[in-house]
Amino acid sequence: MTIHLTRDLGVLHRNLLSMCATVEELVHKAVDALGDPSVDRARELAKRDDEVDRYDVSIEEECLKILALHQPVATDLRRITTVLKITGELERVADISIHIAERACGLVNQPAIEVPEKLKEMARRAVQMLHQAIDAYVGLDSHLARQVCESDNVVDELNREIIYELMATMQAKPELIEPLIDLFSASRHVERVADHATNIAEDVVYLVEGEIIRHRAHFR
Repeated sequence: MTIHLTRDLGVLHRNLLSMCATVEELVHKAVDALGDPSVDRARELAKRDDEVDRYDVSIEEECLKILALHQPVATDLRRITTVLKITGELERVADISIHIAERACGLVNQPAIEVPEKLKEMARRAVQMLHQAIDAYVGLDSHLARQVCESDNVVDELNREIIYELMATMQAKPELIEPLIDLFSASRHVERVADHATNIAEDVVYLVEGEIIRHRAHFR
């Protein structure tokens, strides 16, 4: 690997970590907004989403520049293609955060309801999965990446439990249907965060082991 390629990969690496940190913050704040809905906060998060979009474009341009100038092969080539995939997943997570914030805005001027503890726990686990998936990328740790994939089952189960409980509450308290629908939607969005973290982890497994594990369950 040349000195120039090493330098460019280092810049790419740092920008990806900065993008991830911004996305994690977005998810945290969006979920917090469910318990304290605010239109102003949603607008603030939308501005941060613009920042993520700029990272997405900038990192893609850096990847294309590296491919054109250095023509990397083997592991370096897999790493760059993996970064392109990861940034796409992170950009989608940022969009999901805005959707969650929008659901929080739907709670403004609605009957006060408490955000289920299971939803908070699911959000915590989903963000942890995202963080661990990036850690797996940084450390080229396919074992950690596979653990992230397994964690998705826990989030899926929490989502099912939350939806079941929200539906039961809707039947018992029909006057709360509208705000509960917003929580229902928010829960589905949080579950999607975990799905994108899983996609990143699967990309890391490919990067390290050269094995594609995405959709494997569908071919058994």
